[in-house]
Amino acid sequence: MASGTKRKRSSSPPSAADDRPGSSGSSSQEMGVIKRKNIVKGNEGGLKYICDVCSADITSTVRIRCAHPACSEYDLCVPCFSKGESSRDHDPKSHPFSVIEQHSIPIYTRDWGADEELLLLEGLEVYGLGSWSDVADHVGGFRTKEEVCDHYTRTYIESSQFPLPENADPKDLSLIEEIPREEFQARKKRRIEDRKDAAKSAAPATPKQKPTASVPACHEVQGYMPGRLEFETEFCNEAEEAVQHMMFDPGDGVNPRTGELEPEMELKMLVMNIYNARLTARADRKKIIFEHELLQYRRNNIVDKRRTKEERDLHNKAKPFARMMNHQDFEAFTTNLEYEHNLRQAIGQLQDWRQMRIGDLKSGEKYEQDKQIRAQRPTATGAFDRIGGVRMPKTNPPVEIPPATTALTAPELPERLKSNPHPQKVSSLAHAPSSTLHPSVAALTPTKGPLTNGNNNISATPLSQSKPKYSVPPLGGTAPLKLANENTTDLHLLTKEEADLCSALRLMPKPYLVIKEGLIKEAMRSGGSLKRKSAKEVCKIDPSKSTRIFDFFVHSGWIQKV
Repeated sequence: MASGTKRKRSSSPPSAADDRPGSSGSSSQEMGVIKRKNIVKGNEGGLKYICDVCSADITSTVRIRCAHPACSEYDLCVPCFSKGESSRDHDPKSHPFSVIEQHSIPIYTRDWGADEELLLLEGLEVYGLGSWSDVADHVGGFRTKEEVCDHYTRTYIESSQFPLPENADPKDLSLIEEIPREEFQARKKRRIEDRKDAAKSAAPATPKQKPTASVPACHEVQGYMPGRLEFETEFCNEAEEAVQHMMFDPGDGVNPRTGELEPEMELKMLVMNIYNARLTARADRKKIIFEHELLQYRRNNIVDKRRTKEERDLHNKAKPFARMMNHQDFEAFTTNLEYEHNLRQAIGQLQDWRQMRIGDLKSGEKYEQDKQIRAQRPTATGAFDRIGGVRMPKTNPPVEIPPATTALTAPELPERLKSNPHPQKVSSLAHAPSSTLHPSVAALTPTKGPLTNGNNNISATPLSQSKPKYSVPPLGGTAPLKLANENTTDLHLLTKEEADLCSALRLMPKPYLVIKEGLIKEAMRSGGSLKRKSAKEVCKIDPSKSTRIFDFFVHSGWIQKV
């Protein structure tokens, strides 16, 4: 026997049911409170009444309700009542009873009966206004949520007698007289059967899932609460702390004499403006997250894995532009960027094929396949390498790039001695002993020197014309700077005399090379000569240091003094 928690409902439909006297001779004419059993979901939904003796379904038929206080919500079917059957504390000989008929009569509209109107109002009271799916299940009869919502809106909300329907007068029997009970019940039965057949032939619906709880751990993005559309840690999460204790009372902050805001109120308004600006920034960021579907982490991760490394880098670089576009425009923008990237790669590949004298696509595909095979081929190892293991590839030493002064100044120096025009003759004389050579010839024999300033290490400077070493006048009150290869960069690019000059003037090699480049460029513009004043303007350092550098360059023959 189906039983459960019992609830009450009040109803007084006009001429909805007839109460008949019981066997005890006492009559029950009042229809104020009708108790009903708990909802039992059937194929048609809605309420389902069960006989308390034989457990037969008596929802759509006449039922007998015991009116004695000892029998709470005790219903009997007509056959059991006629036989005098009983159960529990029911005594059919002495307990009064009521005959309850079906309320399937139209009272407000042509297609809704009084029983459905009662279930509609009760469902709204239980589940709340707006929960139309639950209310439709409560009404039953294969009513949809749209149909229930539309009926309630038209009958109750849009009524001229709101909150009562149009035909709320108990004396108004126009619909009952227009549509007899038998015809209305036949229409209802036919409608239920048609919708039942349509539901059987329809595709199976997805099961109703329990709504997601609004907690930080119920979403694939940690810290997001989908029920509240908020994050556990919001943007400017401490923004509310500045205004949580702020209070505004009516009339506060206005000076009664002048009518202007007081400084304290102006400060409060400034804090509120800052708080509102932070809330606006927070809302803008949420809008970007929701509009670009960034909360769909798993789906976005799957799409991102299908891209190549170059496409992922390109997509990540384009993400800042998402704040200025909607989702559709941003997707089109990134798609066009990827298309442009692929076009550039294709153009580069075609240029590579052109350099390799490849003229058709078939040869190009074969070239690419061979290129991949060569790239995957392991490096060849010798016999000893196979015994000792895999040979480690040799790392080439880093190539030292000479400064720009080497390419710009070396050939054009006026006093610079150039390479010997007869290298074979000079090289043959270089291996001969100097004692067997004529003095004039021995003076022209090449001597190896350091590779500096863009020239080779063979100098053809005659020994008789060698210049004396330049001695740098020391600066007053300063000690020379100690230069070493360990703590000084670009020291290897200087000659020994230049290193001594930098040490005496306390200059690092890199600034000295910049000064040297600037002086020699300026000298080249004026035919190799330069004034001392112009050198000071180019150096832009202490005049005493620029003077010594200028004298050193004149002594070395790199520039001519005007």
